[in-house]
Amino acid sequence: MIKLHEIAEGVKQGKIRALAKAITLIESRNLDHSVAATTLLDELLPASGNAIRLGISGVPGAGKSTFIESLGLLLTGEGHRVAVLAVDPSSQISGGSILGDKTRMELLARDPNAFIRPSPSGDTLGGVARKTRETMLLCEAAGYDVIIVETVGVGQSEITVASMVDFFLLLQIPGAGDELQGIKKGVMEIADAILINKAEGDNRPRAELARAQYVNALHLLKPRSSHWTVPALLCSALQQEGIAEVWATVLAYRQAMATSGEFDRKRRQQATAWMWTLVMDDLKDLFLRDRNVEALLGPVQEAVAGGITTPSAAARRLLEAFKRH
Repeated sequence: MIKLHEIAEGVKQGKIRALAKAITLIESRNLDHSVAATTLLDELLPASGNAIRLGISGVPGAGKSTFIESLGLLLTGEGHRVAVLAVDPSSQISGGSILGDKTRMELLARDPNAFIRPSPSGDTLGGVARKTRETMLLCEAAGYDVIIVETVGVGQSEITVASMVDFFLLLQIPGAGDELQGIKKGVMEIADAILINKAEGDNRPRAELARAQYVNALHLLKPRSSHWTVPALLCSALQQEGIAEVWATVLAYRQAMATSGEFDRKRRQQATAWMWTLVMDDLKDLFLRDRNVEALLGPVQEAVAGGITTPSAAARRLLEAFKRH
């Protein structure tokens, strides 16, 4: 029998074993565990929400692992407790690349004030994001006051991570030809800061040029907030230069957003949007598991693919079948 209150108390006391048990529970695909996980989250929710939530994305080779370790060690050195989580929709195939990152972040992994968690295996981004969001709340309840969510997948995962964090940081590298070529406008638009890493040695002039190009590009984008101008920053994670400036930027952002009321408003909007995401996901599951729908789905899909019926007529037919109970 799962002793939920005992696990909840252990999490609130910052006990790693209790936190691990809680995370295992919310990652379980067992339907009974799903009810228990919801109860546990409800009990721990009042103790969550006190961390700064930082999302990090970047092109392959941008040095995310080195940067996260450098930032994490700076923060634990200042007395913070840091949790690093991943959103990796490809983890079912790759095993979750943060498992490799964990071995590369050896110093941070050994730090008693840091917690590194691989993304759960999952074949959908929504499933992985759901577990990551809930793990974030558990880590906050356990006393971690900085949560770093890394996106190691591609495409939509950046948008998903941005929708669950307070501050979204985009890592780039200099000297990759046209600096703006490898970056999608959609990702630029959700960034709260752009950071050019590996700005050391011979790379420094290229990094300065890249920074100037990003500053110009940012001027062309409509600012999401009248209270924040998205900066382009430089750092060398390897040499631990510019890391403190990045953290100072995050704190300045939080102060500006809190003063204007946007910080709390954004969190409320994120929570409401997430509720609707869960409602739609659960409705889809209910729909696909319905016996009437299951019986019709194959033939209806074939009819649509074969041009025998229109997608809208097929959708109506499936919905009518779902309503018959």
